[in-house]
Amino acid sequence: MRDELGFNKIAGAVLATLLVIVGLSQLTGILFPYHPPAKQGYFVAVQETAAGAAAPVDLPIDWGTELPKADVGAGKVVATKCQACHNLDQGGPNMTGPNLWGVLGRQPGTHPGFAYSDGMKAFGAKQPIWDYVHINAFITAPGKYIDGTKMTFIGLKQRQDRINVIAYLHTLGSPLPIPAPSPAAAAPAAAASTK
Repeated sequence: MRDELGFNKIAGAVLATLLVIVGLSQLTGILFPYHPPAKQGYFVAVQETAAGAAAPVDLPIDWGTELPKADVGAGKVVATKCQACHNLDQGGPNMTGPNLWGVLGRQPGTHPGFAYSDGMKAFGAKQPIWDYVHINAFITAPGKYIDGTKMTFIGLKQRQDRINVIAYLHTLGSPLPIPAPSPAAAAPAAAASTK
């Protein structure tokens, strides 16, 4: 004889299982509530040069020469590291860090709705805009460039990665014009590349 209540038994077992799962997730949240850290973590500097080796000298970048030939696609790929903490979409929300749409040309520490550190606010009071030079220095080593910044990212050490990321950020609603090439800045870079 066939069990006429078989479907009801199976449906009851599925519903009971779902209730147990939902109940356990709620109970876990009650027993182990999430408390965000009261203070951000500490910046840990990593020495990347070999013992006794001199750190390479980073020559000034001629933005008028470098930006037009930068690889925006490669910059977008490197910028995926930024997306762990920043939204890059126009009108997107702030996350752990502020939204970066239109960051080039914007005054540091002023994106609406984001609680900036005192260090970033002080920097923004002195620096009217994020230009190519300052954003390059910041993303090289954020914690060293702006004391007290909330940005704990170690930085982008490769010069070309920074140029490519900045070229990509320029495509995201930046009002900042690309400067004309500077022959004076190009000469030292050319001399360094021939060594």
